[in-house]
Amino acid sequence: MSHKIAVFASGNGTNFQAIDEAVGCGEIDATIALMVCDQPGAAVIGRAEKAGVKTLVVARKDFPSKRAFEEKIAAALKACGVDYIFLAGYMRLIGKTLLNAYPHRIVNIHPALLPSFTGLDAIGQAFRKGVKVTGVTIHYVDEGMDTGPIIAQAAVPVKDGDTIETLESRIHEMEHQLYPKTIAKLLAE
Repeated sequence: MSHKIAVFASGNGTNFQAIDEAVGCGEIDATIALMVCDQPGAAVIGRAEKAGVKTLVVARKDFPSKRAFEEKIAAALKACGVDYIFLAGYMRLIGKTLLNAYPHRIVNIHPALLPSFTGLDAIGQAFRKGVKVTGVTIHYVDEGMDTGPIIAQAAVPVKDGDTIETLESRIHEMEHQLYPKTIAKLLAE
């Protein structure tokens, strides 16, 4: 059974593109029914439009509450028949409205080996701490920040001479491999 999924993103959209390419070549048995972005003008919007994926751009500031914001998103997801949500650089905590609408069906990717380096700037946090190994974590979303049950992880070594930029590049490469494979496996279960 092919799933209808939504991808939520706030920025450049490279993970969205990796997921879209995996869907396009049949690696992921799904259709991206909706791309949700909370940042008007984000590069991911252009990527989604170029890929022919329906987009919903909603700015939190345009709603009186987080609940109203998420109700708008939930209504669009329902209208598109979405059964899973994959966060791909979505820089907002998911609230009860979406968590209740999609229990155990919202997944996030984080650029660190959780439970270490949660929240923003995880790559910078790891780099400044001087760790020798960091990586990527894919996890279910709960009400906390990067606290949900871990689904998959992959290590990325921090090399001598690395800069934050070179480390970030290797972490993104790993994300683009691990996330589509993990999504495919989850949807096949």
